[in-house]
Amino acid sequence: MTETYEVIVVGGGAAGLSAALVLGRARRRTLVVDAGEPRNAPSAHMQGYLSRDGMPPAEFLATGREEIARYGVELVQDRVVDVSRDEDFTVALASGGTVRARRLVVATGLKDELPPVDGVAERFGRDVLHCPYCHGWEVRDRAFGVLATTALSVHQALMVSQWSKDVTLFLHRVAESELTDQDVRRLKAAGVRVVSGEVAGLVVEEDRLTGVRLVDGTAYGREVLFVAPRAVPRTEWFVKLGAEMTETPFGGYPVVDERGLTSVPGLWAAGNASGFAEQVVNAASRGYRAGAAINGELLMSDLDSAAGV
Repeated sequence: MTETYEVIVVGGGAAGLSAALVLGRARRRTLVVDAGEPRNAPSAHMQGYLSRDGMPPAEFLATGREEIARYGVELVQDRVVDVSRDEDFTVALASGGTVRARRLVVATGLKDELPPVDGVAERFGRDVLHCPYCHGWEVRDRAFGVLATTALSVHQALMVSQWSKDVTLFLHRVAESELTDQDVRRLKAAGVRVVSGEVAGLVVEEDRLTGVRLVDGTAYGREVLFVAPRAVPRTEWFVKLGAEMTETPFGGYPVVDERGLTSVPGLWAAGNASGFAEQVVNAASRGYRAGAAINGELLMSDLDSAAGV
């Protein structure tokens, strides 16, 4: 038998749980389907979330699950394998079941594709980092490296110089000729050293990063390496349901209004499923906004039906 809900939320991260919390408190029968693949799983802590600064991501999610359960929201550890829409939305699960709902929130986030450099993936979230706002304070004043993936990595090198005055930009496969005159001037003003040559891998001693090694064998002592992963949005269900999409430098995302509603009636996006730049606190805010808007929309729709409007 297909279970029917008022709202199904796909994705149990900050955005999905926040939307579910609002909907549960509004007495909406809500289901969260979570595949258990949070983007920030490699990190030991999250920062910049007022009152939750320094909390481990796993603890944050566990607390969120406990909170939504208080209001009758159901959560299943499962993966969505198909979605369709007629009058309502039908969601097929990897376990073999199907569920239906009047509204669908997609909060599947994105995944990070790291540069294929030896040691980077293994140490990501520890001493290989991507966001200075997330980790800069904890590694302040150490010897930083920045691994260039495109010429835009100059911006990352300039940003991290706020947290350390010992910064080296490894151009890797980026040619010096790709840097603009303004890039060169700014890097010099920030005191960032620029090293040409392809990076072969990291130097790790006693389970800590100690350097960056080039293909020619030259090694540079570094304690922290910043990289810019390629963001891959998990937006396949928007495409499947025919939502209008827009291309950005960080991939294709659904076109949404200020509340998160896509061009498909009843289909909502929250968190990094709606854009690249959402931190945990922003994702939670987007989820809250979507949840409140969905409840209001359902309420007015039902009242209009009852009134024969």
